[in-house]
Amino acid sequence: MNRDKFENTKLFVGIEVEQTPAYKQKTLFVVGVQEKDLIEAAAIAHKCTHIYFGANQSFPNGRSTSSDWTRWENMITPFLFRDYWCTLDIDVNEVEGLLETALPECNKFIPMISVKLPYIQQLGYNATIKLDDKDFAASNPGVWCHSVHSLMRREECFTDWSKYKEDIVLN
Repeated sequence: MNRDKFENTKLFVGIEVEQTPAYKQKTLFVVGVQEKDLIEAAAIAHKCTHIYFGANQSFPNGRSTSSDWTRWENMITPFLFRDYWCTLDIDVNEVEGLLETALPECNKFIPMISVKLPYIQQLGYNATIKLDDKDFAASNPGVWCHSVHSLMRREECFTDWSKYKEDIVLN
């Protein structure tokens, strides 16, 4: 991710600004796979209640392997057992890999499923997003269609880029 002053960052802290169950919580953001002791020390020192893994789009989206999933799951699981809220930011292509882990079974786990949709405002009023299945009747009971226009309402959904400027680089 191209974010000024965050090029070589491993950890940073801030308030969760995205509309998830961890909204407004003091958050430790973890870029890539890091040592559990480093994460724990930072979370305690900064009194964080939420840890956001895969920050700055650092999960190997579209190229993950089973060993990648094992490393990420091993990094995240101890914090779920310590009662932290934990988010993992992954691309929509990684959902099946996520489902092969035990992470979604944890009550305080937030799968942040990122769907990249550039130039969304240029698609027009009738644009529709379809939550589909991988094949006809493969794993879902059907499909869900949502108006892009209604999904883009400002209240309780939208986070302006300026909201990300308060984060503080730790490492």
